[in-house]
Amino acid sequence: MRLTLLCHAATRSMREGGFPSPDEPLDEGGERKIAALDLPKAAAILCSPARAARQTMELAGLSGAEDATLRDIEHGDWSGRSFAAVHASDPGGLTAWMADPTRAAPGGERFDDLVARMTPWLDDVAAKPDATLAITHPMVMRAVIVAAIGISAEAAMRIDCAPLTRIDLSYNRLWRLQAIRPL
Repeated sequence: MRLTLLCHAATRSMREGGFPSPDEPLDEGGERKIAALDLPKAAAILCSPARAARQTMELAGLSGAEDATLRDIEHGDWSGRSFAAVHASDPGGLTAWMADPTRAAPGGERFDDLVARMTPWLDDVAAKPDATLAITHPMVMRAVIVAAIGISAEAAMRIDCAPLTRIDLSYNRLWRLQAIRPL
């Protein structure tokens, strides 16, 4: 069984630094780079309900099902705001989050809660015999790695999941990380 995670293409908040909202679209540069994708064949294609993930799937010429479990970590009060804007209104909060991104933004979701959300999803994927492609977000990709191979949350935060990064995992009695492939 093979699972490929694909980070959606770039958005403004990814390029400028910020907390995306679920309805944020891809930027022009992100749209252009989708043409360079070389994705493995998959029997199941799943996609976060976020606009950027759906656009990535559509512009890549794929069709699949939205899966709410693949939604981005909830950024709470900081959703849709730039790091600069958050810093201006809550410098202590942003500094604390930057020192420990496993903490939740005010009104948001903790990384540990995201890992707990992804663990049963990963079990469901492992139970299927066919290859799966999931288009999602950097924090979700890190959470899947934590759930799949048991690394610490702190180590996962050091994994760069740039736009259109691809992570390949395989399952045969246990999960194995095969590759992290930036575009």
